[in-house]
Amino acid sequence: MALQCGIVGLPNVGKSTLFNCLSNARAQAANFPFCTIEPNVGTITVPDQRLNRLAELVKPQNLVPNTIEMVDIAGLVQGASKGEGLGNQFLANIRETDAILHVLRCFDDPNIVHVHGRVNPLSDKEIIDTELQLKDLDSVDKRLARTERAAKAGDKEAKQLLDTLLKVKAGLERGESVRAQGLSEEEKVGIHDLFLLTAKPVLYVCNVAADNLTQGNPMVEEVRAMALAEGAEVMIICAALESEIAELESFEDRQEFLRDAGIETSGVERLLRAAYQLLQLQTYFTAGEKEVRAWTIPQGTLAPQAAGAIHSDFEKGFIKAEVIHYEDFVKYESWAACREAGKVGLEGKSYLVQDGDIMLFRFNV
Repeated sequence: MALQCGIVGLPNVGKSTLFNCLSNARAQAANFPFCTIEPNVGTITVPDQRLNRLAELVKPQNLVPNTIEMVDIAGLVQGASKGEGLGNQFLANIRETDAILHVLRCFDDPNIVHVHGRVNPLSDKEIIDTELQLKDLDSVDKRLARTERAAKAGDKEAKQLLDTLLKVKAGLERGESVRAQGLSEEEKVGIHDLFLLTAKPVLYVCNVAADNLTQGNPMVEEVRAMALAEGAEVMIICAALESEIAELESFEDRQEFLRDAGIETSGVERLLRAAYQLLQLQTYFTAGEKEVRAWTIPQGTLAPQAAGAIHSDFEKGFIKAEVIHYEDFVKYESWAACREAGKVGLEGKSYLVQDGDIMLFRFNV
C-alpha cells in the first residue's frame, strides 16, 4: 500500500524540522513563513524490531520493511482557502494524503517568530481547521449543484447523495469537520470521491521544548482537552531534540543519546507507530531465504486480500495460507521446526490475519 501522511500547521511551528528528522530528504528550515514552497516528500522506513529478529533467524538475501510517505506541506495561513499564501496549491497537496499530522507549537521562544505574534496552539488549530472546512464547503457546494439536478430527474442514488451532501454542508457551516459529523459508512462511501480534507483522520503533534518532553506543559494540556472532545489522538515531540538525534550517524550513538536524555524511544519512532495506528493498519510478514518482508494491510483483512497485497493473482487464485504466529516462529526459529512442533496453521478464505503473522500462500492461477 502506498501510504501518505501530510504534515500541516501554521508557519514556524516546526513542520519542516520534524520532516527533516523523519526523512533523508532535507526540507529548507528557516525562520520565516513560506520557507517550503513545494511539498517535500520523503519515504520513511517504519521501525519494527520483529522484522529485524526474523532477519537474524532466516538470514535472507534481502530485507524489505514497511514504509510511509511523509509530505511536508507549506505553512498554511488565514485565507488559504481563498488562495492566500499559495493556499490553493497547498490544500491540493493535502487532498492527496491518507491522514494528517497537525503540528502545533507548544513552546515559547522569542528567537522564533510566530506568524500571529503570540503562541496559542488552540487558536492556531482553529485557523487551520477553518481553512480546511471552507475548502471542503466549496467542494460540497460544487457537487450539490450537479446532484440536485440528477435528484430532480428521479435518480435514486442522487437523492441519497443529496441528503448526505446537505448534512455535511450543514455541519461544515457550523464549524464541524466532516470526521466529527458521525456519518454512517454508507454516507462516507457516497462522498469518498470528494476527498474532503476534514474527513481525513488527524493526529495532533505538540512540538515542545526539551524540558517539557516527558511532562508536557499547560499548552499541551489544552490541546489534550480539545482532542479528547474530538475523539482525536495527541502525541508530544521535541522537534529540536529529534533534529539532534537525526544528526548522529550510528544506531548506537542514537541509543546512547536517548539514554542520556532519559528517553526510551525517539519521537520519530513513536510518531511513525502512531501514524500506523491512525490509519488502522497492521503488518504481516513473509520470510524465506530470498527475502524477509513486511506487508502493510488494513486491520480486519482476510487471508485472500492479504495475499493480494503481494500480487492480485495471489488473491484471485487463493487456495490456502500457511500461518505461523510471530511468537512461535521466534521460539522455534524456522519454518521446519514450527512444522515439527505443529505450529503451522493451514487457513482458508475466512481467516482474519493477525498483526505479526508470518504467512506463505498457496494459490492457483
